Amino acid sequence: QVQLVESGGGLVQAGGSLRLSCAASGRTNSPYAMGWFRQAPGKEREFVAASNWSGGSTYYADSVKGRFTISRDNAKNTVYLQMNSLKPEDTAVYYCAAVYYSGSYYFPTPQSYNYWGQGTQVTVSS
Repeated sequence: QVQLVESGGGLVQAGGSLRLSCAASGRTNSPYAMGWFRQAPGKEREFVAASNWSGGSTYYADSVKGRFTISRDNAKNTVYLQMNSLKPEDTAVYYCAAVYYSGSYYFPTPQSYNYWGQGTQVTVSS
């Protein structure tokens, strides 16, 4: 199995940027797809972005397309979420998730992932 630890959250003004990191450990020598999700108070967890095992295929929710970028450095077992032009509605706890998968399909639903980090808070002030 793989263990995930997020970092990089914080408080930022609207229009600012943050970069989240998700460090994986454990059984990282098998290919795994990664996803970022977020959950605001009183709302369901929603898909933000996903990457296939190589980083060659990436996918985004419409709400973040053009502002967020998912990338990964497999040599460091780390996945990133660069968030630019942040808006107050981006405020949420952000989670990274992993599932062992070597194809190019992406997984937009939380139920598809087996492993989750503890989450990191992102707060965007207006």
